Amino acid sequence: MCGITGIVDFTAQSSISESLLRKMTDVIAHRGPDDEGQWVSHNRQCGLGFRRLSIVDLSAAGHQPMITPDGRFTIVFNGEIYNHERLRPDLEKKGYRYRSRTDTETILYGYQEYGVQFLHAMIGMWDLAIWDNQNNELFCARDRIGVKPLYYTHRNGQFIFGSEIKSILQHPSVKREMNYAEMTNYLAFSMTSDQSTMFEGIHKLPAGHFARLCSDGTLHIERYWSPMRHQAEYTTMSEPEIIDEIMRLLRQAVKDRMMSDVPFGVFLSGGVDSSTNVALMAELMDRPVDTFSVGFKELEKYNEMEYARQVAGIFNTNHHEILIDHNDALPVLEDLVWHEDEPNGDPVCIPLYFLSKLTREAGTTVIQVGEGSDEQFVGYPWMVREYNFYRKPWHNFMALPQWARSMVYGLSKPILSARGQYLALDYIRRGAENNELYWGGAATVVPEFQKNLFKNTRYYSETPQKMLERIYQNARTMQKNTDDYYQKMALYELSHRLPELLLMRVDKMTMAHSLEARVPFLDSRLVEFTMTIPPDKKMPPNATTKYLLKKAVEPILPHDIIYRKKQGFDAPIKEWLKNEWYDYIVMTFKQSSLTQQNILNLNFILKLVEQHRNSHYNHARQIFNLLNLVLWHKRFFS
Repeated sequence: MCGITGIVDFTAQSSISESLLRKMTDVIAHRGPDDEGQWVSHNRQCGLGFRRLSIVDLSAAGHQPMITPDGRFTIVFNGEIYNHERLRPDLEKKGYRYRSRTDTETILYGYQEYGVQFLHAMIGMWDLAIWDNQNNELFCARDRIGVKPLYYTHRNGQFIFGSEIKSILQHPSVKREMNYAEMTNYLAFSMTSDQSTMFEGIHKLPAGHFARLCSDGTLHIERYWSPMRHQAEYTTMSEPEIIDEIMRLLRQAVKDRMMSDVPFGVFLSGGVDSSTNVALMAELMDRPVDTFSVGFKELEKYNEMEYARQVAGIFNTNHHEILIDHNDALPVLEDLVWHEDEPNGDPVCIPLYFLSKLTREAGTTVIQVGEGSDEQFVGYPWMVREYNFYRKPWHNFMALPQWARSMVYGLSKPILSARGQYLALDYIRRGAENNELYWGGAATVVPEFQKNLFKNTRYYSETPQKMLERIYQNARTMQKNTDDYYQKMALYELSHRLPELLLMRVDKMTMAHSLEARVPFLDSRLVEFTMTIPPDKKMPPNATTKYLLKKAVEPILPHDIIYRKKQGFDAPIKEWLKNEWYDYIVMTFKQSSLTQQNILNLNFILKLVEQHRNSHYNHARQIFNLLNLVLWHKRFFS
């Protein structure tokens, strides 16, 4: 796991230099404290930079940028290819002579031999860039699921990229300008879209896509993977066969992610996902698994420590814990937004930051995490709620004439707005305006809320709705069974919320402490299979959430761990915002240039804060979203 950056400059006065590349890599030294490298092509049109976190082949042979013996291709690569040793013999038979044991060298030779098709052979996570010195072309790719990010800007004959935005910002030609259109996406969903960022002109390469920058300066972006490969038919397997296949794929995914020359462990909450990771890893090890948990010194209702300790005891793990409170969390909030690059509205970033710190200080460099299970196995209670709402109340409401739905919306608007029930109002609005029901978790800051939030309406836009429509349309082209609402929700989560919120919180918080996180539940082979499971088998009537996974792990986990009430990994921001953090957030909102410049409506925000403090309403998510926005703006623009 590492950090990469680079510049392609087709202008007559190319500014690429090793000193500039070093400046761009120094700012992401936390992603790779073990080694660094810079390389500039002979024609000065391409420069690549690298920071290394040594995981496989700790020797100097793993140094990057790495160049083919003939000098044609040069690569910088961030991530892990878990099957690189299985791919290597084929390349050796074709005459490639290895100089290291690294997966980077396998990618380099694989691309030289097979081109873009080699991506389909790779199992792992990555963001990478390969310069073709012969054709003066740059090839970039992001892994199928989007575990690793890749950002870029492309204008005025320059293409500048990096694993983090802050690398790009070091280039003298890149101006820090806020992307106000994307701000509405962030407020709506606690994250930006899959293509743009909060910085004007800086974009993301979407998950499962590659980009080719040609010698004439044109950029071509193409999807190479979909979770619904070839509009897959439903599997005809029986339930027992499906369960067996799930366990076979999970065992393979965990085993593959144990590839490491440095210590590795598991984040353990005591829930089904993390406990499954521990159980499967324990099957393959002749020493105790290292497990790590985080909890809160007060507010016990947020803790899952007793379950984590129970699992640790069953599998005799080498268990580590850290307890934090509001005094620990408050001082790091501004550090979090710097590591996040752009605001991430998920409060789980707070405990995850401290958990990553604990893990790295314990001497562990690689960690397995449980993200991706809920999305595939209907693990969130809101999924069942939305499914049931979609099948009956929504269909009944949409059966009304347009004028009747509009009338209901008009009558409801003043009542629900006065009560602060913006989400309920937005469901009615969507029906009245013939919008589709949300496929993912409902929006945090819905349109009616945003209209009150912006002091100047010119900053409000319909960007979130347009983004949803684009994602929905892409999903429709993938989906063969278009009436499968659980499949729709999974496709949306895999297209947006997972790669741009949940996986980014994991990447940024772990890499802040030079820790590599691996995600076995998001092995592409498992995802492709779960997307073919029909809804009646994935979630039978009256079944518990995560039905199939729970059945699958019954032989390896205790019943009370599998079937305990889902708690979820969270942070007590509801309490902190109304109590210990109250004075801080009020001061922060008042001093923010976003409110002082009348972009955000300070009076409306303070009203939310007071309503939350007085327990009239729970506005914790909305307030935390706004707090992260103003702290991010302060860090990057003040």
